[in-house]
Amino acid sequence: MGRSFEELLEEAAAAPVAGWDFSWLDGRATEQRPSWGYQRLMSARLATVNAALDIQTGGGEVLAEAEKFPPTMAATESWPPNIAKATALLHPRGAVVVADPDEPPLPFADAAFDLVTSRHPATVWWDEIARVLRPGGSYLAQHVGPASAFELVEYFLGPQPAARRKRRPDDEAAAAEAAGLQIVDLRSGRLRMEFNDVGAVVYFLRKVVWMVPGFTIEAHLDRLHRLHDQIRQHGPFVAHSTRTLIQAEKS
Repeated sequence: MGRSFEELLEEAAAAPVAGWDFSWLDGRATEQRPSWGYQRLMSARLATVNAALDIQTGGGEVLAEAEKFPPTMAATESWPPNIAKATALLHPRGAVVVADPDEPPLPFADAAFDLVTSRHPATVWWDEIARVLRPGGSYLAQHVGPASAFELVEYFLGPQPAARRKRRPDDEAAAAEAAGLQIVDLRSGRLRMEFNDVGAVVYFLRKVVWMVPGFTIEAHLDRLHRLHDQIRQHGPFVAHSTRTLIQAEKS
């Protein structure tokens, strides 16, 4: 029969959610990866520049997978548990982690970096990215796309027509160009996600807090119980994430 509804909730509620390590979900949830391999692209670019900045680095896990850092490597993060985790992970490799509220301005001088990277930034301040890039510098990032995992979001919140229109790749490209950047690559992907038990859903929503803002088990207990029954009767809950690869250059 497997673990009970209450056991699954209790386990997921107790799991630590700092950083961007999702290994707790191994065997409990899956998500397809985009074809372009952001990690590989980022690592290759970092090896070719003198100064780079990783924005909203989370716990530093993605950046830390790069084989080689440039002589100057900085990262920003706003959430205190992540700042501590990123500092412990990145400082031994010579990277500095800067506590930043994720609001303009970035705490760096004009034209300070050859490369700015980011994986799944919650917000994108294009004017600031353009400002801290030197002429000829590049922005390389993987953004969350429009209506990502909205099967899950709308299960809890109901229809979100306005939110579905946000994060469109063509809108992001236009905003980048308005800030003085030239788009050199723009790709989109829609990727299958599967949640094998209700605990995986709870953990995911606790970690990715902007999906269902203010999510708590107590406030959504009825929906969670219904979801638990649905998964047991019909198999994994299926959603689809969306991702955008964007590369831009400052002329």
